[in-house]
This record gives sequence, C-alpha cells and structure tokens, in this order.
Amino acid sequence: MRALLQRVTRASVTVGEETIGSIGPGLVVFLGVGAGDTEADACLLADKLLHLRIFADDAGKFNRSALDTRVDILVVSQFTLYADARKGRRPSFTEAAPPALAESLYNRVVELLRASGLTVETGRFAAHMRVELVNDGPVTIWLDSRA
Repeated sequence: MRALLQRVTRASVTVGEETIGSIGPGLVVFLGVGAGDTEADACLLADKLLHLRIFADDAGKFNRSALDTRVDILVVSQFTLYADARKGRRPSFTEAAPPALAESLYNRVVELLRASGLTVETGRFAAHMRVELVNDGPVTIWLDSRA
C-alpha cells in the first residue's frame, strides 16, 4: 500500500456538486492499494498514519502524532499512486490492485483509523473527485508498506 500524506489546515472532497468529506486541521491521506497488498499492509499503514510524529510540540519539533493532537483525517482512494511512467508517454497501472481488493483494503484502513476515536472522513471509492486542501508547512510525506 502507498500513501501520500499531507498535513493540512483544512480539506474537503467533492463528487459532482456534493461535498462528501470535510476536515479542519489534520491529515489528508491519498491511499493506493497494490496488487499484492494484504490485511497486514492495511494494519501497518493505519498504525503508521496514527503514530507518525509530524505535528509540532511546544518547541516546534515534530514530536506529536495525529493521535497526540486529536486531529481529523481525510482518506481519499487514489490508484494513480501505482502509476508506472518509466516507459512511453502514458502511465501503466498494472501494479494497482483490482478494484474489489483495493476497495476492501481501503475500507479496512478507514475502519482501523476510525477505531482510534479520531474523526475520519472519506472520499468515494472509484468516483471522480475534486479534492481541495491547504497544505500546512508544507508537510508532505510518502509512505509505502513494502519499503
């Protein structure tokens, strides 16, 4: 599994004209599921997202996690994190999981994040979405459960 994580002051996701998820300060997680991913990858990534220390303490150091700061999380499915653009001019997505597996593991990550007690909003799996966010810092971090 891959996640592109951004610390934000606010974010929202819209499908058509409907805002389906919106958060204040917290994290936006663009989440991609790979063809070989399993429940173990979902658990590992959810744990990392909850405990990664990317929020400042009183001294301005990255010493606090999403759990420590009780921030909101917006999770948006994004199979394009598995794009392979090394050859040609059109990316290949053969490393992305089939939709049924991807949706199941995406939902498992969301479930694990919600179990922490934090507010977790989502996009809509396989929908065309518009995501608006204000990156805070900016802080953008790449996570890969296989790395």
